[in-house]
Amino acid sequence: MLSHIRHLAAVAAFTALVSIAAALPSQSHEGHDHGAPPPPVSRTIAPRADAASSDFEIVAVARGGRLLIYLDTFRENEPVSGAQIEIDGPAGILKLVADGPGVYSAAAPFLGKPGRYDLALTVMAGDTVDVLTATLKIPENAIAAAGGTSAIIAPGSGQDAKAGIAKADLSMLVAAAAGFLAGAVVVLFSTGRRRNGAAALLIVLASAAMAGDARAAEPPVIAARDLAQRFPDGSVFVPKATQRILGLRTLFTGIEPHFMAVELPGRVIPDPNASGLVQSSVGGRLSPPEGGFKPLGTPVKAGDILAFVRPPVAAADATSQQQQARELDQQISIIARKVERLRSIQQVISQSQLEDAELELKGLKERRANLDRAKRDAEPLTAPVDGVIAASNAVAGQMAEPNSVIFQIVDPAKLWVEALSFEPQTMTATASVRLTDGRTLELAYIGTGLAGGNQSVPVHFAIRGDTKPLRAGQFLTVLARTAGEHRGIALPRASVLRGANGQSIVYEHTNAERFVPREVRVEPLDGERVLAVSGIEPGKRVVTQGAELLNQIR
Repeated sequence: MLSHIRHLAAVAAFTALVSIAAALPSQSHEGHDHGAPPPPVSRTIAPRADAASSDFEIVAVARGGRLLIYLDTFRENEPVSGAQIEIDGPAGILKLVADGPGVYSAAAPFLGKPGRYDLALTVMAGDTVDVLTATLKIPENAIAAAGGTSAIIAPGSGQDAKAGIAKADLSMLVAAAAGFLAGAVVVLFSTGRRRNGAAALLIVLASAAMAGDARAAEPPVIAARDLAQRFPDGSVFVPKATQRILGLRTLFTGIEPHFMAVELPGRVIPDPNASGLVQSSVGGRLSPPEGGFKPLGTPVKAGDILAFVRPPVAAADATSQQQQARELDQQISIIARKVERLRSIQQVISQSQLEDAELELKGLKERRANLDRAKRDAEPLTAPVDGVIAASNAVAGQMAEPNSVIFQIVDPAKLWVEALSFEPQTMTATASVRLTDGRTLELAYIGTGLAGGNQSVPVHFAIRGDTKPLRAGQFLTVLARTAGEHRGIALPRASVLRGANGQSIVYEHTNAERFVPREVRVEPLDGERVLAVSGIEPGKRVVTQGAELLNQIR
């Protein structure tokens, strides 16, 4: 019944106002723009106040007879733990205790009474001491007396709620009657010159009465937990407790010179001065050295024997070698007898004849020995440099082709990166590469080639620092700095979002619990950052972490 009466009263009042507006001539202020109305403030959140300095930012919240203080760093919006906070207020000095990371509280009975309370907060965190001031306002209609204690008005709270509802219904009936009366007055004065002024005055009075009665009929309901919400102007109200859950972090903007960086595909290659290949000069069958083939990763020294290659002998070659061996044996036999005869008559011959025969015999015997040795000796394959075995294709009994790579020796402490550039770029002396584990390795520019494949030119960099997690042939992305200098505000890529209209936006942290979207124009800077060239000014706080979650609040 009560709801029905309230509905009829509201309809009557609205009808009266429409009739009055229709009877009035339309008037407008030319050349004046009052702008968009200020964003509404939710009446369901707990009373609060905020303050900030160059070091800290605080939010004071009155809830249930206690005062909660959220303490964060001003620039990064990071909770400050382990701080000591004292508040000089109406009840004297309050010492707060920690309730969690960056959250402090204390009992404050004076907050049970409506009014304005000036607070002076002394914050001591590490070596930093700061004093902040804030004014906490407790509205009249947010407090209801209940047995000498303060409580937030909630729907259905006993006799007080019933009385409020009855009062609201009576107020709505009075507002409806006033509306009808205003319409009658407009009709009566429709022929007068002051019709517009009288009607306008009545409209204002009726609207004010209805607004006041509506506010009295709907007392605010303070929720047990403040909720994040988006206002019609696009700004977002995010309570500090919700900011902690979303992990919102900010960056204090500033214009600085930056070097643009380009992303180049690359791969790890061995240092040509500290690596080598082990190849077979002739084709043959592989055989292991003493102890067998060395496994991958084994350190070796220059000159260590890694394998043997035994060249095969064809049937025709074997026949030729046998014939050559018999001929040499025959010549050795003839020259041997000749040497014996000359030695027997060496008293009557010259000494040179005997020496010539002996030298000829020695030469024939060496040729015969080399022929035998060629049948059974194999070619040794040795390490050309110090390092470790990075690749191995050795299998016992395998036939190795001439010039085939059997082993690759690499010094793991000396590695290069070969990147491919598809545009002419003037590189600086430094570059970097990020690994899968999050580490960043510095690179030193060595040189750029003049020719390459696939319309690209190779660019070589030397790796500085620890190269243990890298392997030759590993693919990675190189961030190479160019020589051109650009000025702007560097922002992480995660802070730039796509707005509903397709524009790039960032969220500015305007005060403790309000975030405003700003349209920006950005240019690529490097693999992790972009350069904001317009839309955001220096000295602002931009959300860098949790921006995607912030953008989803409705």
